[in-house]
Amino acid sequence: MSDDDRMTESPLTIREATVDDVAEIVRLLADDRLGSLREVLADPPPLPYLEAFDRIQASPNNTLLVAEAAGEVVGCLQLTVIPGLSRQGQTRGQIEGVRIAAGSRNRGWGERLVQAAIDRARAVGCTVVQLTTDKRRTDAHRFYRRLDFEATHEGMKKPLG
Repeated sequence: MSDDDRMTESPLTIREATVDDVAEIVRLLADDRLGSLREVLADPPPLPYLEAFDRIQASPNNTLLVAEAAGEVVGCLQLTVIPGLSRQGQTRGQIEGVRIAAGSRNRGWGERLVQAAIDRARAVGCTVVQLTTDKRRTDAHRFYRRLDFEATHEGMKKPLG
């Protein structure tokens, strides 16, 4: 099956998330070896997730997108617009928390979701989009390279709590 066939096999809607999507987003974030160690699945979602959703919604520089097929949330990501002074005042789009449900992969939906984030970033003046991906997510690395992302920097993190 070609990429074009996969992208047209089923209607996909990409939209901004609502509070009613939070439980499904958390389910997507938890649906792998790494995420299952970090996330807490419950219905309704634990309060920290709902508070985080409210903070995202309140920020004009944040957008939480979901991909929906046949009435089911099958993907998600967060786009954060970061104004900056470096590179002559360049504005960046940071893409985080990209997930496609395991049973919905290889249909071109992840590409469409990431492209929607890129389009939104471009529309608000971003001149680059960037993301981080765990070094252990080798399938994700192949996916992002296929979308012309380049591993140009070494990312570092420091837990604060």
